[in-house]
Amino acid sequence: MQKLISIDLFADFGMLKKPDTNKPVYLTFNMLHKPALLGILGAIVGEAGFKEKGVLPDYYVKLKDLKVGIQPIQEDEMGKQFHENGNFQKTIITYNNTTGMASKEQGGNLMITEQTMIAPAFRCYFLLETENELHQRLDKNLANYQAEYLPYLGKNEFSVWWKDYREYDDVEEFDYSKEYKIGSLFYKNEAVSKHVAKAIGWKKHKEIEMRFLYFERLPVCYEEIAKKQFQYSYGDFVYTNARFTTDLQIENMKVINEEMQIQLF
Repeated sequence: MQKLISIDLFADFGMLKKPDTNKPVYLTFNMLHKPALLGILGAIVGEAGFKEKGVLPDYYVKLKDLKVGIQPIQEDEMGKQFHENGNFQKTIITYNNTTGMASKEQGGNLMITEQTMIAPAFRCYFLLETENELHQRLDKNLANYQAEYLPYLGKNEFSVWWKDYREYDDVEEFDYSKEYKIGSLFYKNEAVSKHVAKAIGWKKHKEIEMRFLYFERLPVCYEEIAKKQFQYSYGDFVYTNARFTTDLQIENMKVINEEMQIQLF
């Protein structure tokens, strides 16, 4: 039996480093991606992380098949805005690493410049198997706002917390019988702009709600290849407030309410 739940996840800062960037600035992904989210869940439920080169961590092996949905939070109950059209605010931070292990330069001092997200926030959905013991423990910890290890967003100084644990009853697959919105990130295999529905509300020749389409190429899993280097495998993701016509059919779409669907992947 399956059970769909969600939590609202927050951090003061976040740095989800893009592995293909180095000098002069380390860049961050803008959106939370599935491998990072599984790491957060692993900390919450108490599963081990990376310990040995060439060996996937316990949390990933045990949670990689968990279906998740990720929805950027627009604003909180106090009206605080977290992102603009899918883009979270960012800043550049420069600091010294003087541990002596980060650089072969004389003096062992490495200057690092990083792009950092400010106040990222996401509603995260999980489709749990109620007979799975690990999923049961995860559900219990999420519902009780407890974590075995400190979860963080990319760096251990960027701790995360969550609130608004929710359960969803009678969740159904979307049947594409009408135009629809997707509230979460979703991955695409074709151009989606041609499937955007015509606006239904106009005022002085402008749409009442301005449309946006945000695109980002994000990790979806680790490549489990022979060399065991475990590089990211990527997918093309979209986040938008636009409505789509019924001829765009996205797999694993769940109905959350009459106005919104999400994709689980």
